Amino acid sequence: MFTGLIEEIGTVRSIRTGHGRAELRLVAPYCALGTRIGDSIAVNGCCLTVASVQEEELSFDLLEETISRTNLAALKRGSAVNLERPLAAGSRLGGHFVQGHVDCTAPIISLKKKATDWRLEVRLEGRDARYVVEKGSIAVNGISLTVAEVNNGSFTAWIIPHTFRSTNLKAAQAGDMVNLEFDLLAKYVERMLSRALAVGQSPGAPPLDAGESSVPSAENAVRTPHTTTFAASAAPVLPQERISLAAIRLTRSPISGLARLARDFD
Repeated sequence: MFTGLIEEIGTVRSIRTGHGRAELRLVAPYCALGTRIGDSIAVNGCCLTVASVQEEELSFDLLEETISRTNLAALKRGSAVNLERPLAAGSRLGGHFVQGHVDCTAPIISLKKKATDWRLEVRLEGRDARYVVEKGSIAVNGISLTVAEVNNGSFTAWIIPHTFRSTNLKAAQAGDMVNLEFDLLAKYVERMLSRALAVGQSPGAPPLDAGESSVPSAENAVRTPHTTTFAASAAPVLPQERISLAAIRLTRSPISGLARLARDFD
């Protein structure tokens, strides 16, 4: 588990590909200190296992899945990569929970300086866009960022000077592909609501698709059915009504709401 707070900008020493796998070697003086074979390091937000440590160098084996799903295959000698070691128990959580499991890559539309800050816009279309919400969290190349705007086919985030200087965004430009990892909570909630709606279907109805119609829109999810009073009733609570109540609980308290959701739909 990571937090999206980059500890070091590493430099690619070499990357060798072939037969569906690759070996990545990095120069990382800070992160290499105290790191052992078998430890995990997030490289551009992708959780990798350290295969060897040689003084200030770290090497990793990349599987075909990693090569195809991330921007690591596009690296070359001298490329800058964001590095973060796993969160230690008892440490402060300054960003948000990042697993290091990249969901997709997306191109940068623009990265422009506005006064002292930078405005980053990334293209995001199709099914993946449902995980991005205004003021929500997203990991971009392993960096924990807050979504400032959700646009038609893209999202934007503002980069403060410290983040710009301390990550490989300072070398980024329009057209570059970045790794994206969506908020963990959003994916779990979607899965739970999908199961709940499937249970509530009539026997002859076609199965719901977990990625599309299974999750109500934000507008419908928070709309209470028929009444705003949640008094006990003898009438059974329909799945859609239970989902609306669950959405309200999640809005008020995400952690306790998620736990209650798991119990209700188990």
